[in-house]
Amino acid sequence: MLEVTAIVMGKTNTIHPVLIWDEDGAILVDTGYPGQLPLFREAMEKAGVPFDKLSKVVITHQDLDHIGSLPAMLNESSRKIEVLAHEAELPYIQGEKRLLKVTPEAIAQALASLPKEVPPEWRSAFKATLENPPKAKVDTTVADGEKLPYCGGITIIGTPGHTPGHISLYHHPSKTLISGDAMTVADGQLLGPAPQHTFDMNLAIRSLKKLAQYDIETVVCYHGGLYKGNANERIAELANGLQTKQQNR
Repeated sequence: MLEVTAIVMGKTNTIHPVLIWDEDGAILVDTGYPGQLPLFREAMEKAGVPFDKLSKVVITHQDLDHIGSLPAMLNESSRKIEVLAHEAELPYIQGEKRLLKVTPEAIAQALASLPKEVPPEWRSAFKATLENPPKAKVDTTVADGEKLPYCGGITIIGTPGHTPGHISLYHHPSKTLISGDAMTVADGQLLGPAPQHTFDMNLAIRSLKKLAQYDIETVVCYHGGLYKGNANERIAELANGLQTKQQNR
């Protein structure tokens, strides 16, 4: 798990992309906000993996904080990097369709939420990025249940809800679930997807129930980081609790 911290929209923000590697190459799951390539290089070096070892990038979904530095990584790499994502996310990542959550209303709201001390030129740059987000070609589409033969075996788990084609990954040797935004961690507690950022909450809850078939020892959430312990039990508790809450609405 990498930790990438920067000032985003006037606030300190930490994300937790994941790096998996063996002697053949390195796989990065998600690429942060635009402009964070230097931070990724630094975090990878700290993990003992030079940026030039990166051979594949898996994008869990289309949101700006997951695709932001992808084009820069592809441009700066000395080797060809293969980009993998779910078919439903492909047109958004490639810029053929507008990002689902970047509506004119969402842009206006994001600009309004910036602290007053943010200079006008920063505001303009931020608005331009939202209106014309980074885009890059997806080389390979992956599907629910597909097992990637890298680094001891990684299974793609379709976990739609946060976005229509959201995926999570299960790394078999370490029994680690890379959850993307299917779950979050706050104050050391594993929590469900944030409703205000979730495209379809009912679908997101059904996705959590799918995780029961995996023996999970560690969960890495993009927002919040690491959760260890009774992961399967906690995920089942979350799914049932959230389902009850939805039904009572």
